[in-house]
Amino acid sequence: MTSKQRLSAMTGAAFLMATSAIGPGFLTQTAVFTEQLLASFAFVILVSIFLDIGAQMNIWRIIAVSKMRGQEIANAVLPGLGYVVAFFIVLGGLAFNIGNVAGGGLGVNALLGFDTRVGAIMTGVIGIVIFSLKEANVAMDKIVRYLGGLMILLTTYVMIVSKPPYAEAALRTFVPLEVDFLTIITIVGGTVGGYITFAGGHRLLDAGVSGKENIGHVTKTAISGIVVASVMRFILFLAVLGVVSAGFALNADNPTASVFQIAAGEIGYRIFGLVLWAAGITSVIGAAYTSVSFLTTFHPSIEKHKNYWTIGFIVFSTIVFTLIGRPVLLLILAGAFNGLILPLTLGCILLAAHRSTIIGDYKHPIWMTVFGVVVVGLTAYLGVRTLIQMIPQLF
Repeated sequence: MTSKQRLSAMTGAAFLMATSAIGPGFLTQTAVFTEQLLASFAFVILVSIFLDIGAQMNIWRIIAVSKMRGQEIANAVLPGLGYVVAFFIVLGGLAFNIGNVAGGGLGVNALLGFDTRVGAIMTGVIGIVIFSLKEANVAMDKIVRYLGGLMILLTTYVMIVSKPPYAEAALRTFVPLEVDFLTIITIVGGTVGGYITFAGGHRLLDAGVSGKENIGHVTKTAISGIVVASVMRFILFLAVLGVVSAGFALNADNPTASVFQIAAGEIGYRIFGLVLWAAGITSVIGAAYTSVSFLTTFHPSIEKHKNYWTIGFIVFSTIVFTLIGRPVLLLILAGAFNGLILPLTLGCILLAAHRSTIIGDYKHPIWMTVFGVVVVGLTAYLGVRTLIQMIPQLF
């Protein structure tokens, strides 16, 4: 592998992870939490960045040195556990991919005025075309890079015109007026929870950027992915802060759209449509690619025909949304279990990090293990709490 090829794979992996995180839910969540916490949400973002990096560096480094996918590591830790992990990640990925397709459809509706279902089908078709290409992974790397950069640039424009109180935001990044513990953990789950953190880790593995000799490159890419997602979140936070600080109330049905529209008028609303569509299509790509990478353990033919399975995953998600809409029960179940995926997968990784049968003679830093244990504890607490809250909604 040339240095140019490795750099391309690293950049693609960082943006695949970041844009998988920056989905329709990410946009809504950031707007809602900013309206609730105002400038103090900056502190939440800062703390979540450290926790995100702690989780992601642990996972990506062990994937790299073991040269195994997440579910294979889980199976090596405890036979059969990898199948459980794969089941929950694929279930969550499928449910949220239906939401991603819906987000793409809503984005097309805001941008061009087309019916949401037509926009969803257009989004699904573009995803299918990408994975139909001979060099599908290269095409995927390029589209997530370009659209990720476009989302950041467009949101930066809205941030500038919304005229946020920069000094107040800078102060509250380190001296918040209030600290919402659950919001911090929710943001962490939305950035590295479920399938998201494995998107880039598995991409690097597929690209051949693995082994102890590449550990520095893997670590750098893991941090870069979190930085890209966090830059987008911080810019969007400032855009929302500018609007709510000026005394405007956000539309509860579509808070992010109202931010863009209030800040930049009709042009702002069209920009929102483009940003939402970009967030939807890149998350569709990330969810489909990563979910199928977890299915490869079940049968060798899935690995052999991975792109066809990925296309099928996108087709199914698109059909479900087009014919039925978002299935509430599936989303509630996936949302509840998704909170338990990060502590389960990261817990497996931390156990694997100190088993020579899995990682050979690699020595995992103790401070990184401690960091990971803290993230496991915090996310397990929130996951159980979320599950308890959501179970009554099923009846």
